[in-house]
Amino acid sequence: MRNRLESAPADGLRAHSAVLRSHAELLRRAAGDLRWHGPRADAFRAEVATLADRCTTAAGGLDLAAAQLVNRER
Repeated sequence: MRNRLESAPADGLRAHSAVLRSHAELLRRAAGDLRWHGPRADAFRAEVATLADRCTTAAGGLDLAAAQLVNRER
């Protein structure tokens, strides 16, 4: 039981990471599906791509933190 309780924080971080990655993919897909064209549309897509990249970067940070927690507990 103790091992399960110790891994709970890492599991939570990994779950949040997965959600962020999912959001990033949804953002990319939605931006790609837009039927809006022109310079403003391109700027909007660039902003969405930047936001999606930030979500992916944050997810990577959460994965790293989870791995560090697990390694620290061993």
